Amino acid sequence: MLSEVLLSTGIRKTSAASRLAWQQTAMGGTVMTEFVRTAEENFQNLQDFTYAPNYHLWQDLRVHYVDEGPKDAPVMLLMHGMPTWSYLYRNVIPGLVKAGYRCIAPDHLGFGRSDKPTDLHWYTVARHTEVLTSLIIELDLRNISLVCQDWGGPTGLAQAAMMPERFDHLVIMNTWLHHPEYEYSEGIRRWNAGWHAGGNFHRSEPDLGLMMVMSAGLMSREQYVAAFMQGQDPQLSGSAEMMYRGFAAPYKGLPDAGYNGFRRFPLSIPFDNYHNGNGAAQTLHYQTLLQWHKGCHFIWGCADDVFVEDWGREWARQMNAPFDAIADAGHFPQNTHGEQLVELILQGRS
Repeated sequence: MLSEVLLSTGIRKTSAASRLAWQQTAMGGTVMTEFVRTAEENFQNLQDFTYAPNYHLWQDLRVHYVDEGPKDAPVMLLMHGMPTWSYLYRNVIPGLVKAGYRCIAPDHLGFGRSDKPTDLHWYTVARHTEVLTSLIIELDLRNISLVCQDWGGPTGLAQAAMMPERFDHLVIMNTWLHHPEYEYSEGIRRWNAGWHAGGNFHRSEPDLGLMMVMSAGLMSREQYVAAFMQGQDPQLSGSAEMMYRGFAAPYKGLPDAGYNGFRRFPLSIPFDNYHNGNGAAQTLHYQTLLQWHKGCHFIWGCADDVFVEDWGREWARQMNAPFDAIADAGHFPQNTHGEQLVELILQGRS
């Protein structure tokens, strides 16, 4: 049957991982979205991430999420950004579950174990936000503490702005919400430029697992350049190899179009693409949350040249919220300071 559909629509199946999703439109018709699905065996030997998968069906696309801890416990909603997935929280989830929380860690579509639409232009920040809203409603999550970083900020904080009755507390790390007064750092402008034609990341099947290992201090910049730019074997071992396998697992064996989910995020920064970055909605959510009167806590990796410490401190001041600095953490505090992060989150909730 599927082969007949493929033939009748002129769409060819490019690999064993390729699928077609039938999606209902607002007019009641159907459209097809071609996507790829990462093989389950890619995730079976991740010794530091052994959680059972759970799936939410959004239209006809599978959205993966981790669900650990008592079902009736207060919720920690752990939101990742780019180029990561729920694996980023592998050293955070155990401590929060032990403290009595239910941890929900979704993978954005295009990331992790979630399905990956192959059309670059399918991905918008508004669509990612809509998918997350549907998951929260489907699971009927309440008493939520949001923990967000990077693109988990625009998608996760949108939920608190739109459904404040479901949220009790915000933990904001190394992220932002666009607004007219926001001054984009040179680091984020370089990151954006790197994904355009002529940039270092504008290439087929970019291996960003290597970037995560380098950002954690487990390989030198010289090793990274030789491996990423020149294709040399990085010869990783021990914890570096384990981390690399974790972040590379979602894309192993996929065609280049399977990388379009994370490829689209840096091209959706509102100074570059205001509409695709949901710039107007981000501004509204930013303004709405300045009136937030529930719990809020900023935890910041201060060795980050993308979302710099001064911005984090200013935002915390605007929201009258405490600010905890992790001086030697970079853009991904979850990846390098998991246990310390758990301590700070729990202190903020006490």
